[in-house]
Amino acid sequence: MLELSLHIMDLVQNSLAAGATRVEIRIEESLGEDRLVIEIQDDGKGIPKEMVSRVTDPFVTSRTTRPVGLGLPLFKKAAERCGGGMEVQSEIGRGTRVVAWFQLDHLDRAPLGNIGETMGVLITGNPRVDFIYEHRVDGKAYRLETPEMKEALGLVPLDDPAVLDFVRRDIEDGL
Repeated sequence: MLELSLHIMDLVQNSLAAGATRVEIRIEESLGEDRLVIEIQDDGKGIPKEMVSRVTDPFVTSRTTRPVGLGLPLFKKAAERCGGGMEVQSEIGRGTRVVAWFQLDHLDRAPLGNIGETMGVLITGNPRVDFIYEHRVDGKAYRLETPEMKEALGLVPLDDPAVLDFVRRDIEDGL
């Protein structure tokens, strides 16, 4: 994938397919440490213990529609390609946590991409899911929580097209 935001979208889709009702996405950029960390945590059904160590093998999947799963293997390779790595933790009935780290200024690191657009699409496309998005850059933080948005918007549903534009602009302005 050409942008890390597309990896995020793919992994969140995995969370949603696993029945998650809450997805937390954290991004931390540290210029001083030359490090980018992306974390996705959900409350989905979780991954069986015996599968966790094998989820980065593209030919290991729980899907019945096709015999390959490329999301986690591609994300791991993207991290390793630029001096980083990836870790997956999961517990049945409690959810999954994926953390990947990247050398921030590495020549081969894909750009983050349009994270505002990505989050807008995820939020408006899944209005019943609670999303928490946090982005830190050298200690400065931006945070968006859809439960608070739902309360502030009142009767305006999260899948209203105006919400997509609001989320995109709010994240871009917040960063």
